[in-house]
Amino acid sequence: MSGDQSHPTDCSEVLGRLYEYLDREMPDGECAKFQEHIDECSPCLEKYGLEQSVKELVKRCCGHDEVPSDLRSKVMDRIESIREDEADAASPAPRRIE
Repeated sequence: MSGDQSHPTDCSEVLGRLYEYLDREMPDGECAKFQEHIDECSPCLEKYGLEQSVKELVKRCCGHDEVPSDLRSKVMDRIESIREDEADAASPAPRRIE
């Protein structure tokens, strides 16, 4: 998906963590490598621009609504749970010794 050039960061990683990047919730070192990839990869740049526009539209239309104080922690807990489930699914199953 990255076109003619080879990138050290895979497009699927960039696109999978795009909102983390857009929301500035990514460590600075990772943020820099994502920015470099987006600057060099036109398909990812296009997707980034689209998602950034959607985020701005939502903010403009819904940015005045009161957000429950515990919503962020609930969302972050759910994200962490999903990441743990994905990591467990990706790791090889232990072999049974009989």
